[in-house]
Amino acid sequence: MNATQTVGADWELDFYSRPILEADGRKRWELLVTATPAADATEIPFRFSKCCPSGEVNSLWLSAALGEARQCALEAGWPAPRRLRCWRSSMRTMVQRAATELDLEMIASRRTYALLEWLQHREQEVYPQEEGFMAGPLAPPPAPVATPPVPLPEEVQGDAWSWASLPADLLGDASDWPTSFSGLLPLPAGLDSNQPVPGLRLFSNSRALAVAGWLGGLEPVRLLVEGRQLVLEAGQDDRWLVSDLDSAAAEAIAGELAQSKERGKGLQFIAIQTSPEEQAFAGFWMMRDIATL
Repeated sequence: MNATQTVGADWELDFYSRPILEADGRKRWELLVTATPAADATEIPFRFSKCCPSGEVNSLWLSAALGEARQCALEAGWPAPRRLRCWRSSMRTMVQRAATELDLEMIASRRTYALLEWLQHREQEVYPQEEGFMAGPLAPPPAPVATPPVPLPEEVQGDAWSWASLPADLLGDASDWPTSFSGLLPLPAGLDSNQPVPGLRLFSNSRALAVAGWLGGLEPVRLLVEGRQLVLEAGQDDRWLVSDLDSAAAEAIAGELAQSKERGKGLQFIAIQTSPEEQAFAGFWMMRDIATL
């Protein structure tokens, strides 16, 4: 078994059409699966890809292909998946049915950063080399209408919050920090060790552990500023209002997030502590603002 991958790994999944026309004139459908890498992983995690005939795009084919992927992982010394993360809302029902057939839990979540990076690589380096590649600008899929953010659930509201930044190299040691709940990521390749990573610190003197447990269940994806609101995107399409901001704070936070997206691979974090002075974390999540395709 690969030493950098824990038993019961999560898998990130995408089952969708690609910009390639097959001989029958239909778009190619492809299943991509990647294991979520551990924060200290130094190798490419388990990956699996399989093309699906356009006439067989259904949960039965997907279930069989996922079973094949699981067998391939086991034979290669990787652990079987513990959960599946599906980020495309349009495929949620089909993936759920396939996961149920394999007794796997499915999470509707955009915390699929390894998958999205792999997809970007394939869009840029792999698909253009394939026969039938649809070169030139493609009509983008209809952009989903963003729903107004709703206030964070009471269970996730702390007593206070502050905005902060940490140097990227410090986050490389996050797996050694005293933390009760966490969602850590490997640092992206090519990241400047001194790059500041912006993030949100939530404080709760009496309920920090409960707040952290609830936040993990929300599947935090990224922070952004919209107008004068600090918004947390989470799950597959959830949008939570963290706080209203004054104009100066909104401008400053938006600027830091934009700089991180441009220079810091989109890295962000959320930390939950009992107080600003506390050294331990009830919860700590790394996130990335990374484009979806």
